[in-house]
Amino acid sequence: MPSQPAKPFTPQEALEFMQRMWNPFGMPVPGFTPPGTAAASMPFPNPATMFATLDPAEIDRKIGELRVIENWLAMSQNFMQMSIKTLELQKASLEAMRAGVGAADPAKKKNRTQNEGE
Repeated sequence: MPSQPAKPFTPQEALEFMQRMWNPFGMPVPGFTPPGTAAASMPFPNPATMFATLDPAEIDRKIGELRVIENWLAMSQNFMQMSIKTLELQKASLEAMRAGVGAADPAKKKNRTQNEGE
Protein backbone atom coordinates (compact mmCIF):
# COMPACT_ATOMS: atom_id res chain seq x y z
CA MET A 1 0.00 0.00 0.00
CA PRO A 2 1.45 3.41 -0.92
CA SER A 3 2.49 5.60 1.94
CA GLN A 4 0.76 8.93 2.58
CA PRO A 5 2.79 12.09 1.87
CA ALA A 6 4.24 13.81 4.89
CA LYS A 7 2.36 17.03 4.13
CA PRO A 8 -0.37 17.91 1.63
CA PHE A 9 0.28 19.99 -1.46
CA THR A 10 0.13 23.71 -1.03
CA PRO A 11 -1.70 25.63 -3.76
CA GLN A 12 1.63 26.87 -5.14
CA GLU A 13 3.04 23.32 -5.26
CA ALA A 14 -0.10 22.08 -6.98
CA LEU A 15 0.19 24.85 -9.56
CA GLU A 16 3.87 24.03 -10.14
CA PHE A 17 3.03 20.31 -10.46
CA MET A 18 0.35 21.04 -13.07
CA GLN A 19 2.73 23.39 -14.89
CA ARG A 20 5.39 20.65 -15.06
CA MET A 21 2.82 18.07 -16.16
CA TRP A 22 1.35 20.18 -18.97
CA ASN A 23 4.57 21.93 -19.91
CA PRO A 24 7.42 19.47 -19.27
CA PHE A 25 9.99 21.54 -21.18
CA GLY A 26 9.33 24.62 -19.08
CA MET A 27 8.62 26.78 -22.12
CA PRO A 28 6.35 29.80 -21.77
CA VAL A 29 2.89 29.24 -23.17
CA PRO A 30 1.40 32.35 -24.81
CA GLY A 31 -1.21 33.94 -22.59
CA PHE A 32 -0.42 31.79 -19.53
CA THR A 33 2.40 32.68 -17.21
CA PRO A 34 1.85 31.82 -13.54
CA PRO A 35 2.74 34.62 -11.15
CA GLY A 36 6.29 34.57 -9.86
CA THR A 37 7.73 32.52 -12.71
CA ALA A 38 10.31 33.77 -15.14
CA ALA A 39 10.16 33.04 -18.85
CA ALA A 40 12.49 30.19 -19.74
CA SER A 41 14.53 30.00 -22.91
CA MET A 42 12.96 28.04 -25.73
CA PRO A 43 14.72 24.74 -26.59
CA PHE A 44 12.82 24.36 -29.91
CA PRO A 45 12.48 26.89 -32.73
CA ASN A 46 8.66 26.82 -32.81
CA PRO A 47 7.18 25.63 -29.51
CA ALA A 48 3.67 26.75 -30.47
CA THR A 49 3.33 23.64 -32.63
CA MET A 50 3.60 21.48 -29.52
CA PHE A 51 1.05 23.21 -27.29
CA ALA A 52 -2.51 24.39 -27.55
CA THR A 53 -2.69 28.13 -28.02
CA LEU A 54 -4.29 30.51 -25.57
CA ASP A 55 -4.36 33.44 -27.99
CA PRO A 56 -8.02 34.36 -28.69
CA ALA A 57 -7.30 35.43 -32.28
CA GLU A 58 -5.63 32.09 -33.05
CA ILE A 59 -8.50 30.19 -31.43
CA ASP A 60 -11.02 32.19 -33.51
CA ARG A 61 -9.07 31.35 -36.67
CA LYS A 62 -9.09 27.64 -35.80
CA ILE A 63 -12.81 27.77 -35.00
CA GLY A 64 -13.43 29.37 -38.40
CA GLU A 65 -11.42 26.65 -40.17
CA LEU A 66 -13.29 23.91 -38.34
CA ARG A 67 -16.65 25.52 -39.18
CA VAL A 68 -15.71 25.52 -42.88
CA ILE A 69 -14.87 21.81 -42.65
CA GLU A 70 -18.08 21.13 -40.71
CA ASN A 71 -20.16 22.89 -43.39
CA TRP A 72 -18.40 20.99 -46.18
CA LEU A 73 -19.09 17.67 -44.41
CA ALA A 74 -22.73 18.62 -43.83
CA MET A 75 -23.09 19.51 -47.52
CA SER A 76 -21.54 16.18 -48.51
CA GLN A 77 -23.87 14.35 -46.15
CA ASN A 78 -26.91 16.16 -47.56
CA PHE A 79 -25.79 15.32 -51.11
CA MET A 80 -25.41 11.67 -50.15
CA GLN A 81 -28.87 11.60 -48.54
CA MET A 82 -30.37 13.21 -51.65
CA SER A 83 -28.69 10.60 -53.86
CA ILE A 84 -30.04 7.77 -51.70
CA LYS A 85 -33.57 9.20 -51.77
CA THR A 86 -33.38 9.64 -55.55
CA LEU A 87 -32.36 6.01 -56.01
CA GLU A 88 -35.13 4.87 -53.64
CA LEU A 89 -37.67 6.87 -55.66
CA GLN A 90 -36.33 5.41 -58.90
CA LYS A 91 -36.59 1.88 -57.45
CA ALA A 92 -40.18 2.48 -56.27
CA SER A 93 -41.12 3.84 -59.72
CA LEU A 94 -39.68 0.78 -61.47
CA GLU A 95 -41.48 -1.55 -59.07
CA ALA A 96 -44.76 0.30 -59.67
CA MET A 97 -44.29 0.07 -63.44
CA ARG A 98 -43.54 -3.66 -63.22
CA ALA A 99 -46.58 -4.19 -61.01
CA GLY A 100 -48.74 -2.30 -63.52
CA VAL A 101 -47.40 -4.35 -66.42
CA GLY A 102 -47.90 -7.54 -64.40
CA ALA A 103 -51.51 -6.58 -63.64
CA ALA A 104 -52.17 -5.73 -67.29
CA ASP A 105 -50.83 -9.07 -68.63
CA PRO A 106 -53.53 -11.30 -67.06
CA ALA A 107 -56.22 -8.87 -68.22
CA LYS A 108 -54.89 -9.04 -71.81
CA LYS A 109 -54.82 -12.83 -71.69
CA LYS A 110 -58.38 -12.89 -70.31
CA ASN A 111 -59.58 -10.54 -73.07
CA ARG A 112 -57.86 -12.66 -75.76
CA THR A 113 -59.49 -15.87 -74.55
CA GLN A 114 -62.89 -14.19 -74.41
CA ASN A 115 -62.44 -12.74 -77.91
CA GLU A 116 -61.27 -16.07 -79.30
CA GLY A 117 -64.18 -17.94 -77.72
CA GLU A 118 -66.81 -15.75 -79.37
